Amino acid sequence: MVQRPSPVSRGVVSAQGLGRVPAPALFVVSGLTQYLGAAIAVGLFTVLPAPTIAWLRVAVAAVVLGLWRRPWRTRWTRAELGASALFGVVLALMNVTFYIAISSLPLGTAVAIEFIGPVAVAAVTGRGWRERGAIAVAAVGVVLLAGVSLDGGPDAVRGLVAIGVAAACWAGYILLGRRVSQHGGAGGGVTSLAVAMGFGALVLAPFFAGDAGPALTDPRLALLIVAIAVLSSVVPYALEQIVLRRVTSATFAVLLAMLPATAAVVGAVVLRQWPHGLELVGLACVSVAIMLSSGSRRGSRADDVIVD
Repeated sequence: MVQRPSPVSRGVVSAQGLGRVPAPALFVVSGLTQYLGAAIAVGLFTVLPAPTIAWLRVAVAAVVLGLWRRPWRTRWTRAELGASALFGVVLALMNVTFYIAISSLPLGTAVAIEFIGPVAVAAVTGRGWRERGAIAVAAVGVVLLAGVSLDGGPDAVRGLVAIGVAAACWAGYILLGRRVSQHGGAGGGVTSLAVAMGFGALVLAPFFAGDAGPALTDPRLALLIVAIAVLSSVVPYALEQIVLRRVTSATFAVLLAMLPATAAVVGAVVLRQWPHGLELVGLACVSVAIMLSSGSRRGSRADDVIVD
């Protein structure tokens, strides 16, 4: 009789495989999928309000992650559930305000401005010259990656306010995500992410669910929403939960500097928002920052991550 491997043992094998993948490589995949999903979402802003699409993204991702992780099989303490709930609300609000921003601002510019949040985290929590120097170089690179001058007017102001709130939520996402990534039993942070997404979707439902009707009656629109949820939430946030277990908050914030670069690439290829010459210098700065931060990584061992 052949004994099938248990879900936990399969998770250990998967985790060991991911543990051999460098964190920057995981971020490349995370960024490309996340902003490909955002580019698809931009095309739907004439069909549904931007914040409604963002809420649907969170709600669908919660369902997908819930069916995959089955968090009800895990024992939860009240503190763990509370942390996941807070993390989920911050994450959902980050998504909603980011989508409001990219309905008014170019994708690459919005992500670059939003990077103020990770910069603040790295500046406060960083230890030693490597982490602080890396975030300074990354900040310069992100400014150059913004690349597009903002036009005045109500839309620009609305976009700037929204991306400012998103930046604050991004900082909270890093700090809370580091804590939540240690929860979830054998499934680790990805299981906690499933719970968090569910909480975030429920809390924001009274504000945005009312406009989601067309997604329930139009199969093509529903399929696109599912694609956005998988590309922009399930894949990148699951990968980030794995990375958060391996590095410090400050190093994670520096690695996030890769996201404006990938957003600029996706914006150029998909949305024809072409980068300017100085953005090449920005990409170089981000690369230097990542190399600097690589010497300061520490945290839990990758082999301890279990993803079944």
